[in-house]
Amino acid sequence: MTTPDRTRILLADDHALVRRGVRLILDSEPDLTVVAEADNGAEAVTLARETPVDLAILDIAMPRRTGLQAARELSRLQPDLRILILTMYHNEQYFFEALKAGACGYVLKTVADRDLVLACRAAMRNEPFLYPGAENTLIREYLERLRQGRPLPDRAITEREEEILKLVAEGHSSKDIGDLLVISSKTVERHRANLLQKLGLRDRLELTRYAIRTGLIEP
Repeated sequence: MTTPDRTRILLADDHALVRRGVRLILDSEPDLTVVAEADNGAEAVTLARETPVDLAILDIAMPRRTGLQAARELSRLQPDLRILILTMYHNEQYFFEALKAGACGYVLKTVADRDLVLACRAAMRNEPFLYPGAENTLIREYLERLRQGRPLPDRAITEREEEILKLVAEGHSSKDIGDLLVISSKTVERHRANLLQKLGLRDRLELTRYAIRTGLIEP
């Protein structure tokens, strides 16, 4: 039973075994409890709006929406919600993308049993958590750059284009994508054409390879 002093957690990962393992770790702590689970990014956003939660733990590579896409939307919808990214990717660029998306921490699945509880508690103290091995100076440099108003690297594609790229790479038709995003199939085709032109790619196969390289989908 949830008690008032326990942090209420939404856990989103498309692998049921991962969710089960992570839940065992978290529910064994006296101050943490998982109150909702999702197996894709879109469901995570819906659950966070319907269920009172204090912290969302999001896997990066999920169907429908990635953890980063879900984090961006949740940060806009619920600015007070703390967000952690859970990932297999030991990649500093993903960490910076997570910060830009509104996350306050980045935990590697390979050491989740060691780091995740610490990350949850740091998040609830509004402190950043970075996986061991990366330099804390990266966080300081990033935040200093924001404070000074220096420009951050531009995204190669817009958030909407990223949504469409992910769904195209997952094999959805233009009509399916239009239905999911509540836009016309012609608009989807226009975005797809823009993606090919922007990224210098030729077809769906190359878009899929690009989506894999950038962590939007898993191979």
